[in-house]
Amino acid sequence: MYKIQTLNNISVKGLEKFPRETYEVASEIQNPDAYMLRSLKLHNVDIPESVLAIGRAGAGVNNIPIEKMSARGVPVFNAPGANANAVKELVLTGMLLGCRNICQAWECAKNLTGDDESISKEVEQVKKKFVGFELPGRTLGVIGLGAIGTSVANMARDLGMNVVGYDPALTVERAWQLSSSIESANTVDELLAKSDFVTIHVPFNEGTKNLINARRINRMNDNAIILNFSRNGIVNDEDVVEALNAGKLYSYICDFPSNLLKDHPRVITLPHLGASTGEAEENCAIMIADQLKDFLENGNIKNSVNFPQVKMPRVSGYRMAIANSNVPNMVGQISSILAETGHNILDLLNKSRGDLAYTLLDVDTEITKDVVDQIKAIDGVLSVRTI
Repeated sequence: MYKIQTLNNISVKGLEKFPRETYEVASEIQNPDAYMLRSLKLHNVDIPESVLAIGRAGAGVNNIPIEKMSARGVPVFNAPGANANAVKELVLTGMLLGCRNICQAWECAKNLTGDDESISKEVEQVKKKFVGFELPGRTLGVIGLGAIGTSVANMARDLGMNVVGYDPALTVERAWQLSSSIESANTVDELLAKSDFVTIHVPFNEGTKNLINARRINRMNDNAIILNFSRNGIVNDEDVVEALNAGKLYSYICDFPSNLLKDHPRVITLPHLGASTGEAEENCAIMIADQLKDFLENGNIKNSVNFPQVKMPRVSGYRMAIANSNVPNMVGQISSILAETGHNILDLLNKSRGDLAYTLLDVDTEITKDVVDQIKAIDGVLSVRTI
């Protein structure tokens, strides 16, 4: 019986992926095999040694101590692309709100007074203050071409926009999905210099902190619009406000309200709505449930942020999953122990990612605790599990 502890409210659609005959799922549970969560911060939580995997029902994993889990051989899973459509639609909403001055016009309309005839006359006078511009022919710069960025870029092309994308880590899968008419920029600065709109879809880390700052804003076209539905801190809010006040930028739309931003007349802040749709929550929960289930039952890893992708079909026999430091002769040492203890390897797959490696192997005879202990004793082995 596998035990899954939910640390946030998780969509029932996802939880239904765990058969009741073989899984116990609860918000309070002793010695869980896996955590399933959304936004709860785990950095100051004492995570039990029983936890074999953590699944984040979303894309960002800033709330999870990745380095600490890696040292224990615990893969952390996320759900890239499950909320892509929700964020894509919000980016489009933000672009239209910004370029058509919708929020400012709405506020004006709410404050009109008098009888209907007076309101109608005033409308004809005030509407000139909210003249905006259209999307076709404008250039959208997309920083980060993962599942969300790719979806946004293709959408903008369908709307008649020119699109420039930047992603030094663009995968083959995403490249195939991108429209062939999307231009590739070599640097962020090159992208910004061509863009009327800029939307950001990268994780927050030391490399992306203050990615959009005063120096880079100065490279942008006058009256450009910046959209940030990614993470707070990627855009330097103080520099953006200064550029708005100076008339350099036209508008700023983001998902991260603050006292500096929320009342500015050229800023639209939303309460972190990026993936806040029922469909996105269901998609994320289902994806994470499938990944945790496959890992616990078969040792396979898909969409882990710290371990390599590993998938090996089951053959007859007994399976072992080993996480270890990515150092020479690790597979050789494991194989030697198995040979010495009379185990014949039927299938083996080893993959590495940075400083970490992961091995799945199937053998012909049952793996005893003594064999597991011998492999655990190898210098650099982080975790060993029989399945």
